[in-house]
Amino acid sequence: MRLHRMRVTAFGPFAGSQEVDFDALSAAGLFLLHGPTGAGKTSVLDAVCFALYGAVPGARQSPGTPLRSDHAAQDVFTEVLLELTVGGRRLEITRRPQQERPKKKGIGFTTEKAQTWLREYDPADRAWQALSRSHQEVGEELGRLIGMSREQFCQVVLLPQGEFAKFLRSDAEARGRLLGRLFDTRRFAAVEERLAELRKTAERQVKDGDEQLLAIAQRMAQAAGDSTDARAWPLPDARPGDPGLASAVLQWAAVARGGAHERLDIASAAVSAAESRQAAARRIAEEARQLAALQERYAEAARRAEELAARRPEQDALRARLDTARKAELVSPALEWREQAQRAHRTATAERDRSRARLHPDLADAGADQLASLERRMRQDLGALESARRAERRSAEIDDERARLDRQARADEDALTDTAAWLAGWEAARLGHQKRIDAAHEAATRAEQLAGQLEPAQRRLAAARERDALQARLTAADRRHADTREAANAAHEHWLALREERLRGIAAELAARLREGEPCTVCGSADHPAPARPGTGQIDRATEDAAQQAYRDADRARAEAEAALSLVREELAGARAEAGAASVAELSDAAGELQRAHGAARGAAAGLHEAQLALASAEGEYERRLNAQRTAQQNMAARTASREALDREQAVLERELSDVRAGAASVAEQAGLLEHRAAILAEAVEAVRAVEDSAERLKEADGRLSEAAFRAGFDTPAAASAALIDERGQRDIQHRLDEWQHQRATVTARLAEPETAAAGLAAPARTAEAEAESAAAERALREAVSALSAARSRCAELHALSGRATEETRRIGPLREEYERVARLAGLTAGTSADNERKMRLESYVLAARLEQVAAAATARLQRMSGGRYTLVHSDVRGGRGRSGLGLHVVDAWTGRERDTATLSGGETFFASLALALGLADVVTDEAGGVRLDTLFIDEGFGSLDDQTLDEVLDVLDSLRERDRSVGIVSHVGDLRRRIPAQLEVVKDRAGSSVRLRGVAAGARPQTP
Repeated sequence: MRLHRMRVTAFGPFAGSQEVDFDALSAAGLFLLHGPTGAGKTSVLDAVCFALYGAVPGARQSPGTPLRSDHAAQDVFTEVLLELTVGGRRLEITRRPQQERPKKKGIGFTTEKAQTWLREYDPADRAWQALSRSHQEVGEELGRLIGMSREQFCQVVLLPQGEFAKFLRSDAEARGRLLGRLFDTRRFAAVEERLAELRKTAERQVKDGDEQLLAIAQRMAQAAGDSTDARAWPLPDARPGDPGLASAVLQWAAVARGGAHERLDIASAAVSAAESRQAAARRIAEEARQLAALQERYAEAARRAEELAARRPEQDALRARLDTARKAELVSPALEWREQAQRAHRTATAERDRSRARLHPDLADAGADQLASLERRMRQDLGALESARRAERRSAEIDDERARLDRQARADEDALTDTAAWLAGWEAARLGHQKRIDAAHEAATRAEQLAGQLEPAQRRLAAARERDALQARLTAADRRHADTREAANAAHEHWLALREERLRGIAAELAARLREGEPCTVCGSADHPAPARPGTGQIDRATEDAAQQAYRDADRARAEAEAALSLVREELAGARAEAGAASVAELSDAAGELQRAHGAARGAAAGLHEAQLALASAEGEYERRLNAQRTAQQNMAARTASREALDREQAVLERELSDVRAGAASVAEQAGLLEHRAAILAEAVEAVRAVEDSAERLKEADGRLSEAAFRAGFDTPAAASAALIDERGQRDIQHRLDEWQHQRATVTARLAEPETAAAGLAAPARTAEAEAESAAAERALREAVSALSAARSRCAELHALSGRATEETRRIGPLREEYERVARLAGLTAGTSADNERKMRLESYVLAARLEQVAAAATARLQRMSGGRYTLVHSDVRGGRGRSGLGLHVVDAWTGRERDTATLSGGETFFASLALALGLADVVTDEAGGVRLDTLFIDEGFGSLDDQTLDEVLDVLDSLRERDRSVGIVSHVGDLRRRIPAQLEVVKDRAGSSVRLRGVAAGARPQTP
């Protein structure tokens, strides 16, 4: 991983945007990051960590420590941009933390969420391609490429010397915490925790199984009840986890089962004896119940026989009444016929009386023949009125025709009056239509003239508006031209000043190109005894070229502004020539007036076609009115002739009808009177004849009824009618007779039964005593059966519980073995087992191996720094009562003895910790997948070294450049500024800190689109 450049804005102590060119610093291999206390040296490293991981290292990540600079303006966002190469890909990361910004509307502040951008440089297209703006996606992508967590990166790339000095002097627990964060041994700690959990789980399962076994034994004791063997053999006195618990429970269960089987045999014998006694008692009770039932049956039958004998007279009367009713049924048809004839005679008499009430009093006693003769005469008179009816209908039709002719005559008169009035005003209407046509012609001519005046007026108005707009553009273009001219002059003066200053220090620039053994390009000598050194603020060629390019850009902008100004002036001159001196308001009013006049003229001219159509329509209406007038006059003459003919015909008909009506209003009224009278006579004839017929039928029905009553044996028809009973009454009487007969036969048969008769003569049955004996035997049997069922349930439950106890014992066996195996493994990994002699945990064992690798890697650099005196070695010796595995000792070659690292002096501790940090960086890099670290930072600690040791340490750091790696030293030591030419200086000021490069040239990098 190599850093190229970084830009920080409003971050930490930096108020504005500051850019760090790591390519230029890395070109020297070893560079110095220095500055006064509080200037922001550490903030540069914080910005690198924030760009990669979105957080700063260590304790500086606390919530109360803001990342935003207090010197920054409110409208400037806090932002870090880092460009680096990792995994063969050149990336650009931009991060903004959550921060407050002023509201766009109103006053106050609003919270701006954190944002992240990730881009990648494409060498083929020579352009940056956007990858993601998601915090999670960017973090996952960078974590995959870098291969290290934030803690690992801060420990192996941003080497904090103070922490490694603590590492050297700390105990095993502190070393374990640091190494655990760096090498991520959480999986081994998880193994320890997992084994401990498995041990607890297995132990809990074994105890649960033993408790379940004890619970089964307790249920067996409850099932055994008061068994003598169970009391003699009490429950096992053991606790969950005891090895002999299972065998004790199984032995106790066998004894309980034996006692239960003995009690089952005793209960079976008792049930057999109770069943025999219960069967005998039940048989005696059944015989007593049968005798009592027969005796009761005999007594009931005797009582019923007496009751039936008492009801015999009533049954004889019912039978006689039924016989009389059946004889009267022979007279029933004659009775019904006589009643029908009588009803018909009464109806006919009433209808006759009603019809005679409607006749003339003289005809009240007339016979049917007289009434019929009178009806026939009236019908003949009614037929004679048919011709008079036709004449009356023709008279009505003549009235309708005369009324129709009158209506048509009035309509013709109205039409002639309206047509005459319209024709009288025709000439004036024609002249009006002609005037409208002439006015439309004149408006069309006027609209053409106004259209020719309107277009030039609109062009002048548009030119005047463009003239005013160009005047404003001219002012802006003039101002821009003046600004660009001043900027070009300033850039030109700045370039000339830089060039002059560079020429004054050209010797140092030429001296920078000198190489040992190569001739000088100026004097030709291969010896360079005293080459010039660059002074403070030395101007190089790149700075001069940048100033020259800035001047060229400013001059190009000035030329563009001048060309734009000339173009605006030309356009303004053309607009003024077109618009003249009149204002836009005046031209707008004139054009508006022309527009309104033109619109009015066009509107008037648009009515020409309508006026022509109106004239044509009026001329057509004139012709139609003339034709209608002539037609109406002809129709009036024809209608006058028709009316006169109708008047003559109606006079003849009236003379004919006056003789026929005989005082009626009309022939129809006279015919209606005759029709009504004939109908009344016909109805009276029918009513008189119906009475005569019904009287004849009633007389015949009386004769037949008398004959039928005599034949049936009744003295009079009235007696036969009184003896009648309907069919339902006869069925009721017969049912009562049959029921009495059936009951009498049943009682007689029951008294004749041999068993019943014998029971009636025997002594009373002893039912109560027999029932009591049977109930006692039944209770004894139920108690015996209940005892047998309880014994069987006890045996079955004991067998089932014994089986469950056996199964539980088999199930607990493998669990107990698993528990013993897991407990041994958990004790071994936790360092508590007797087999673990050094009491070393599994995680400590893994970390000890890593610490041994780190010590070996650090020794290679420590021996060089200490002149071969010191060697770091790993120790797993136990210290006191603690555990072993993470000891770190130093071997002193001068004494040949091994001692603790805490005995090193301040300077020795520094280079030992530096060697340890570099060794740790190598091991962690290999652990992270071999990610190459091309840029390292070392923070402080060099002030404790003497000159010789400092040289040796710098030689070691300089050796890191062998594979194109660069090391940045963060230090206040003044001697390092003389020893390390490439420097990044952090300068603090009241308005915020800034950075500057010294002793390096800016490196090339891809241009950002």
